[in-house]
Amino acid sequence: MCDICVMNAVKEKMLSRRSFFAATAATGAAAVLGGTIAAPPAMAAGHGAVEDLTHAYGPDFPTFFGVPGIEMEAKFNFDEHGFNLFNLSLNEHTGTHIDAPMHFSADGASVDELPVSSLVAPLCVVDIAARAEDDPDTQVTPEDLKAWIDANGEIPENACVAMHSGWGAKVGGDGYRNADGEGAMHFPGFHVDAATMLIEETAAQSIAVDTLSLDHGPSPDFATHYAWLPSGRFGIECIANLDKLPAAGATIVVGAPKHKGGSGGPARIFAMT
Repeated sequence: MCDICVMNAVKEKMLSRRSFFAATAATGAAAVLGGTIAAPPAMAAGHGAVEDLTHAYGPDFPTFFGVPGIEMEAKFNFDEHGFNLFNLSLNEHTGTHIDAPMHFSADGASVDELPVSSLVAPLCVVDIAARAEDDPDTQVTPEDLKAWIDANGEIPENACVAMHSGWGAKVGGDGYRNADGEGAMHFPGFHVDAATMLIEETAAQSIAVDTLSLDHGPSPDFATHYAWLPSGRFGIECIANLDKLPAAGATIVVGAPKHKGGSGGPARIFAMT
């Protein structure tokens, strides 16, 4: 075959391949626009905004025991090595974090075993902030849950039921732990009767609080932890920005850690509204 013939044949193949890829791209775009590729259910429900529910944390973030929950040791730095890298020493239950069933049970699921289906859930926000202003030891009760249901309908399957007490605004100071002179802390939480109601009467899979503990601060026995977590459900503590969300209609997305055998861990959590 002559040189010009070879060149023309190659050119024709290139044009043919270019047309093929252009047609394929157009077909793919049409398929997306035409709805043949399904959108994630949460987005398909009409959510149009995202709210961060995670506190940024460091050594000064309040912890249940009052000691720093994270240490960061610089192993490499940009000036000397051209990149930055830290070694972390971390208390699993620091900052906005997960309580896995294992945290308060002998044989419960570890954080890496949480079913991913439970990490994307309808969010129900129970607002007790006005009451908490006057009584830091107040708790979410079955009556609060019934009032939420009366106003918003049944608690959805797989729901995350979150307590909004207004405590997130106190993170920067001593008021978050709110310890008295005898060392007892005072902040809101879930009453064990509310946790029991959710276990027995709903298919909710998680509860969340904007405080340091699922139980209220002066709890002597962690009754809510011991009722909720051994049931196979999980908790979220130190959640942020619940005041920016509606009582119903948002979808929570929990970026749970996945270290094997963990009792929990810091999580990146957001809500779509």
